[in-house]
Amino acid sequence: MIEGSAVVVSVEYRLAPDHPDPAPVEDCYAGPVWMAKNAAELGIDPERLLIAGVSGGGGLAAGTALLARDRAFPKLSHQILICPMLDDRVETHGSRMVDRDGVWDRYSNLYAWTSLLGERRGGPVVSQYAAPARAEDLSRLPRTYIDTGSAEGFRDEILIYAGRLSEAGVSVDLHMWGGGFHSFDMAAVMRLSRAPPARPARSSSGGHLMLDRRAHAADVALTEADLAAIREILPTGGFGPRYAEQHAPQLGLTHSK
Repeated sequence: MIEGSAVVVSVEYRLAPDHPDPAPVEDCYAGPVWMAKNAAELGIDPERLLIAGVSGGGGLAAGTALLARDRAFPKLSHQILICPMLDDRVETHGSRMVDRDGVWDRYSNLYAWTSLLGERRGGPVVSQYAAPARAEDLSRLPRTYIDTGSAEGFRDEILIYAGRLSEAGVSVDLHMWGGGFHSFDMAAVMRLSRAPPARPARSSSGGHLMLDRRAHAADVALTEADLAAIREILPTGGFGPRYAEQHAPQLGLTHSK
């Protein structure tokens, strides 16, 4: 957790496929807009608004930061992108290396992006606010913390995005956790919940950001019980391989054996 005092707002956004792009990112953008307009009532500094998200929420946070920049309001001081989902094109090695395994595989990725974008997925007409990796200009974005696991399906798009942010003059704090797979920190939390509390990780900027994602990232071996527990706490059971396979026909997808 962040040291000191902070006001935290959790944004309830509409979900695809019932509410496809641009509904989710516009809902997320409404969150910091509301905070900035109500800064006095909330007792916060409108010049120090931070946005954070995990996985699909990380992609939405990145898209929201782009919206805030391009609409010139509100001003965000930082973005925290935890294993963010950034690229609908599914062209990198990382996006294809996990197949029918773990919590999130390449087919889960195709299913989720198709839920959000429909037939536009992977095509030429996709908004940078829906898929931030599509953005051509990454300048004037807030200082960024971004991380990934080395066995994460989003790994390569995250590394590319971090590099492009840095090239555009954005201050970037990039971390890659050795052996970390998608949602490895959930498994670590489950194990650590039965052990003494871990110390929170300290960012290079000096603030405590989160439970230490380094906590045995390479040593967490998922059991079937762990996987079942993780799926239970993900929204609608999660977009894991089994879920995607069961619901793919609704979106015209066919699972490759």
